[in-house]
Amino acid sequence: MTTTTDERTQAVPAAEAPPDPRVRARAEAAALAELLRPVRGTIRFAQVLSAVGAAAGLVPFVALAWLAGTLLEPGPPDSGAVLGAVWLIVGGLGARGLLTGVALALTHFADVRLQAILRRRMVAHLGRVPLGWFSERSSGVVRKSAQDDVHELHQIVAHHPVEWVGAWVLPVAGLGYLAWLDWRLALLALAPIPFYVAAYAWMMRGHVEKAQQMDAGNARISSAVVEFVTGIAVVKTFGQARRAHRGYLDAARDFSRFYSEWVRPMLRIEVFATMAISAPFVLLLSCAGTVWFVEAGWITPVEAMTGILISMVVPTTIMALGFGAQNRRTAAAAALRIHELLQTPALPVPDTPRELRGHRVELDGVRFAYSDGAEVLHGIDLDCPEGTVTALVGPSGSGKSTLATLVARFHDVTGGQVRIGGVDVREIDPAVLYRHVGFVLQDVQLLHGTVADNIRLGRADASDEDLHAACRAARIHERILALPRGYDSVVGEDALLSGGEAQRVSIARALLADTPVLVLDEATAFTDPESEAEIQDALSELARGRTVIVIAHRLSTITGADRIAVVDGGRIVESGRHDELVAAGGRYAAMWAAHRTGEDAR
Repeated sequence: MTTTTDERTQAVPAAEAPPDPRVRARAEAAALAELLRPVRGTIRFAQVLSAVGAAAGLVPFVALAWLAGTLLEPGPPDSGAVLGAVWLIVGGLGARGLLTGVALALTHFADVRLQAILRRRMVAHLGRVPLGWFSERSSGVVRKSAQDDVHELHQIVAHHPVEWVGAWVLPVAGLGYLAWLDWRLALLALAPIPFYVAAYAWMMRGHVEKAQQMDAGNARISSAVVEFVTGIAVVKTFGQARRAHRGYLDAARDFSRFYSEWVRPMLRIEVFATMAISAPFVLLLSCAGTVWFVEAGWITPVEAMTGILISMVVPTTIMALGFGAQNRRTAAAAALRIHELLQTPALPVPDTPRELRGHRVELDGVRFAYSDGAEVLHGIDLDCPEGTVTALVGPSGSGKSTLATLVARFHDVTGGQVRIGGVDVREIDPAVLYRHVGFVLQDVQLLHGTVADNIRLGRADASDEDLHAACRAARIHERILALPRGYDSVVGEDALLSGGEAQRVSIARALLADTPVLVLDEATAFTDPESEAEIQDALSELARGRTVIVIAHRLSTITGADRIAVVDGGRIVESGRHDELVAAGGRYAAMWAAHRTGEDAR
């Protein structure tokens, strides 16, 4: 159901202050912990395997030192000791590879399971939220959470737990072994780390605020691009393409300036930080230190070799920890967005649903206000007897579309009642309500599937005869037969329909669903004059025995309505049949005169 921008922005609330970065960081961490709960046991077990595998990875270093010591002993080498060292190296490498591989397999299976769980949760939850929630948000918001944000959890589930544990256990075990050999070797291996940590801490100052500024800059660029693309026809018509393009250039220039000022100082520091833990620097430092230690008689040459080998492990683990921290921040932000989506209030379901007694639609003192604005409907009283057509007309932003959404319970009223068959819609089970209330939206939504499947959405078991009859009534049957595969043509592939044709497909869908109450929001908005008359004939036939509410700007399409209600400023200012309202000379008469003038001018 389309709700105009004017209706949503009659009052703009004060802008909320941005949340404290520390508060948001805690919220992100809590959301991530909550989402990972279903696979936490699997992740913990995989981390144990990774820890054992990482410890096994230390064995080859010890074995190499042992092998070196054996080979340096006077006389012929002990073949048994050499073979034993070789087997230890092979065994250590094999154990680490096997255990790490099993751990990664477990976390990848956990990742697939978690993604399935989250997507099922989102689908199940979104199926319970009010339909108005979707009309207030773009499909991109839902797609981002269901696809992009869920995918952002991949690294934190499938890779980070295993790699993080390995990045800690291997150096800690190695440092422990070096400390057992000689505490000076352990200190020597740790020597480069303080320089990197200090540089990294300096670079991460104000990271949260800068990241938020970067997101805002990206959003501004995206908005400028969308604004330029959507208005390109009008812009070029009036010769203002360069001026419109300036908005994008300004946004890109501002973002480039901000990003450059943020990143350039960090790059200088990062060069020195990376150098401090680079393999050549660590090797040089370790060699210099161990030569000193050997000359001082503190360690043996074999122990020096062991210290050098284990010291080379430190740089790779620190880099892994750094990447892991960034992945965790990204995943935590995505987890919070998913959590917020799952916390969207669901449509209340009555504990003891009531059954409809007929299909008369009544609005009694209805008031409504969106959560982010002032009241847009003020005490609406409207009676739509069963089997009649009621038309809602009025200027843009008058509230007529919002009024129609309340009948289909896209939102719940904030005052008064909407009754169908004498029962408040809030006391009707939503599944039952939507079997009795159908709607044709202004913005037609056709799914990627066959034309037949799209029309059968509201009645999957409909026969081909009923399907064709509905399409004939909507004046779309012949057009469908002209498609390459007829009713089996796939929308978006070989079923390329115009706006008016897609609208008639949606009308056929509503006809086939055969709901006793039907809401038509600008049902003829995209139809050409020739098909408009045919659709009106079909809708007249549809209205027999049904309660129909029509929203239309083309007044000529609703002259035969049983009742016309003129909505303005969130109130019904006039009501009656077409002839009565024209004769009254009020608001509707002025609208009708303007409409006739526009029609004559064509």
